[in-house]
Amino acid sequence: MTLKKRDSDSTPKGMTRRDLLRGAGKASLTLAAAQALSPFWLAGCSDSTSPSGTKTVAVSGKGGSGGPPIKVGILHSLTGTMAISETSLRDVELMAIEEINKAGGVLGRQIEPIVEDPESKFTTVFPEKAKKLLLKDEVAAVFGCWTSVSRKNVLPVFEENNGLLFYPVQYEGNECSKNVVYTGAAPNQQILPAVEWLMGPKGGDKKRFYLLGSDYIFPRTANLIIVRYLESKGMKAVDEKYTPLGHLEYQNVVQAIKKAEPDVIFSTINGDSNVNFYNELAAQGITADKIPVVAVSVGEDELRGLDPSKVKGHLAAWNYFQSIDTPKNKEFVKKFKAKYGDDRVTDDPIEAAYMQVYFWKLGVEKAGSTEVDKVREALHTGIEFDAPGGKVKLDPKTQHTYKPFRMGKTRDDKQFDVIYSTDLIEPDPYPQVAFPGWHCDWTKDGVTKGADVKVLPK
Repeated sequence: MTLKKRDSDSTPKGMTRRDLLRGAGKASLTLAAAQALSPFWLAGCSDSTSPSGTKTVAVSGKGGSGGPPIKVGILHSLTGTMAISETSLRDVELMAIEEINKAGGVLGRQIEPIVEDPESKFTTVFPEKAKKLLLKDEVAAVFGCWTSVSRKNVLPVFEENNGLLFYPVQYEGNECSKNVVYTGAAPNQQILPAVEWLMGPKGGDKKRFYLLGSDYIFPRTANLIIVRYLESKGMKAVDEKYTPLGHLEYQNVVQAIKKAEPDVIFSTINGDSNVNFYNELAAQGITADKIPVVAVSVGEDELRGLDPSKVKGHLAAWNYFQSIDTPKNKEFVKKFKAKYGDDRVTDDPIEAAYMQVYFWKLGVEKAGSTEVDKVREALHTGIEFDAPGGKVKLDPKTQHTYKPFRMGKTRDDKQFDVIYSTDLIEPDPYPQVAFPGWHCDWTKDGVTKGADVKVLPK
């Protein structure tokens, strides 16, 4: 693979690499030491495991006559604090690959997924595994990451080696790399619509926002956007607090929330910390009718580990919910459960992970090639896909995805009632309320820089 000089600067220069990693530094220390990856079983699949834990997965299909298999990488944490969320992304990406292989593959060739477990080690194992996939395995694309700190740490690897990462999780914006296809929500498709809805009559005319998140780049940038938006409306958050990824003790945190007397908690807590947070809220008598939580990183998959009585009525802001009542979505849910078990659920990042495999397939077919530059050019022509949650399309300018916004309310069965939804929203990775002067258009000159923006504290 030819090495190419990194030629994009997707983050305001006011944010240094030290800034980006500061939030993750503490979190990394709380994670367990390296673990051997446990064997996993996939119906209709077989795998071989190397001593390093790499899995080359043979996904059944019709076979292809167009040449050798096309290698792709899957880079999600299967162990550590983020396994609760990321394992299902691995599963659904393998399901999509199996579907494509059974339908004849891509360009007449089968897809061969190479699965890596970065172990929730965002600053070390993630970039190591990304480099292996690109340089040793020479994969055509990588489907991977969840947390923004993991994405930030693999980004230089993809930019320096001209790889293509498909990233399936809602995020904070403030980035627009030509080496990433973003299939999760940009901040103007999740964070800002959620705040706007909460401030309106249907959301309860909320005015006292308590901002609580895990201590890394996504929550801090998301809260910067919220703070700037509230300031534009003549308001301010009652408080803004962070806990490390993997944090388990929330007694003092909830006591501080009660003392601040907010009328809504806007949560950007990620990973298995959510279980202890919601349990502690209930233990101290905070229910949804008193102080609702609006979460942007808690979906159906995370709810599986929670007592329904402790989360009922709380809210989640996403673009997709399993409860969407359409034939396409019902078929998607049915396939996922049939493959992985009736106790499994689908959620927003799972849908985005599924559709991004098809985005790549459509780009390759349109390009007639798996070469990154040709696929990227094809993606800039306007790719559309009939996803489980409805039709979506890729924005040629930003390589982000047009998506609707939906607000969900937690039910007794750990599913959500969709209580508000919009039409497709054009993605904007640089909301002007927080990043004035910043824009992105890869059909022209790429990233236009505006004023320096400091996100993480020194």
